[in-house]
Amino acid sequence: MRALWALALLGACSAPFEGEKLGSFGEVYRDLNVPIASKAVFDPAQYLGTWYEVARYPVFFERGCVGVTATYGLRADGAISVLNICRNPDGSIKSRIKGKAVIAGPGRLKVSFPLVPFGASDYWVLWVDEGYRTAVVGAPNGKSGWILNRDPQIPTDRLNTAREILDFNGYDLDRLMEVPQ
Repeated sequence: MRALWALALLGACSAPFEGEKLGSFGEVYRDLNVPIASKAVFDPAQYLGTWYEVARYPVFFERGCVGVTATYGLRADGAISVLNICRNPDGSIKSRIKGKAVIAGPGRLKVSFPLVPFGASDYWVLWVDEGYRTAVVGAPNGKSGWILNRDPQIPTDRLNTAREILDFNGYDLDRLMEVPQ
């Protein structure tokens, strides 16, 4: 356990990539007075697979990460497996963590990682396009938010729509950072 915390602290202290805005631990990126809504019609089976993180709000556990991917799969127990991979600017793997997600409601997941003492975190799919190619994910507490895409490069129209969804849900777009792939 101490080794995991040491690794987490080293990761948090790593150098940011060029242009990265650094948030503090627990910083809130959305106006909590604005209602937030998850996608009411959400098909978890279509969400499975690999997603590329094209934009995010700064979170300590991704400091200095580029080329970030999240891969979701179906587990034998009905939960969803989660594999997050963070890369260094040279493309080498900086860190990887496996966890699980359980459905908590329409478009709402609770995600947890073994040995991470924070418990399960809210992971709400705020929007996904009809083809499940681009997704916007956030949390009611406003401490995280991501724009994900099935390919490393996102078309401008879907990026603009994703940004509009974040804005509609009270997120501060000035603090959103694009993630190099």
